[in-house]
Amino acid sequence: MGGGSAGVSVAARLLRAGVRDIGLVEPSATHYYQPLWTLVGGGRAGIAASARPQSSVLARGVSWIRGRAESVNPDERTVGTAEGKTIGYDRLVVCPGIQLDWHRVPGMAEAIAAPHTSSNYRYDLAPKTWELIRSMRSGTAVFTMPSGPIKCGGAPQKIAYLAADHWRERGVLKDIRMVLVLPTPGMFGVPVFAEELERVVARYGIEVRHNSELVKVDPDGRRAVIVDHASGGRDSVGFDMMHVVPPQSAPDWLKATPLAGPDDPGGYAEIDKHTMRHVRYPEVFALGDAGSSPNSKTGAAIRKQAPVVTENVVAGLRGAERLPASYNGYSSCPITTSRRHMLLAEFDYTLEPCPSIPMINTVRERRDMWYLKRYGLPFLYWNLMLRGRV
Repeated sequence: MGGGSAGVSVAARLLRAGVRDIGLVEPSATHYYQPLWTLVGGGRAGIAASARPQSSVLARGVSWIRGRAESVNPDERTVGTAEGKTIGYDRLVVCPGIQLDWHRVPGMAEAIAAPHTSSNYRYDLAPKTWELIRSMRSGTAVFTMPSGPIKCGGAPQKIAYLAADHWRERGVLKDIRMVLVLPTPGMFGVPVFAEELERVVARYGIEVRHNSELVKVDPDGRRAVIVDHASGGRDSVGFDMMHVVPPQSAPDWLKATPLAGPDDPGGYAEIDKHTMRHVRYPEVFALGDAGSSPNSKTGAAIRKQAPVVTENVVAGLRGAERLPASYNGYSSCPITTSRRHMLLAEFDYTLEPCPSIPMINTVRERRDMWYLKRYGLPFLYWNLMLRGRV
């Protein structure tokens, strides 16, 4: 269920492992490489490069069931679609992605339709972000991040640094007040990376509001209401431009199914964080953004989860009593710290650095890591990951 990076790569891997009769439920005709949207918003890539026809990324032998999933009955082992189809399964891999909840912040949906606010979390808005950054010469720029799990947790910071570096190059950074609103007590959950990012924000003179969150937007008055969760205080900040990131959760239809965790307000599919199998329905697996595993929701996490899901699904189909593969929580966050430098934060469930590139110090921002972000990772994604080869 789902034709994003998780669904396409797992389907390809299952096919390569000898599994046949694979169906993939996905309504969209276009497949997006979403990590590129940050670079689009920062004026470092074109939006067209992030999209390809869905049919071009599916492995031959995978049946594309063009439709939108809207229900699951795990007792009867069926999936229902909005188009009225009922699909039976022996094994179900749940990976429909994550839902952007614009409505949860009053005024946010209206703000992104206004000329002064944008978000790189939507394909049609990322170019608007760059237009706002490029045209700004003075005033206040606000960049926000919500609390709770979101896809690519570093993205709210990345665009702030890209904007700051552009304004520095143009000689106008001194005339712009930058406010970065973070719900966390530090810059990052892993101390060594947090220390590096502290140096980045100091270099640009960014005002960081820790333990804080955007709770309301007045799009007409251009004011952002920010709550400080540590003190309980509220502050209304006027802005000339704003980049927002909406709160996120599992799709509403998934929340309404028995697959969702009963105590999880986000409604994610409740899985074992190592085997990726559902805790109550052994025929069901989940990975990617809609799973409950406590890793950061990134494409790098999916790249490590996909082989685990594939191996465990195949083992189950062959009658194995124990699942052989285990996921350790690996994720990475390529954080662009300027228009030419990047910090590659890699870590696992222990929240300790987990570098994968030998002989390179990736805990510092580097120029060569920028080329990895801009060119290496997109190549790997389109040509290897989606084909089930990495």
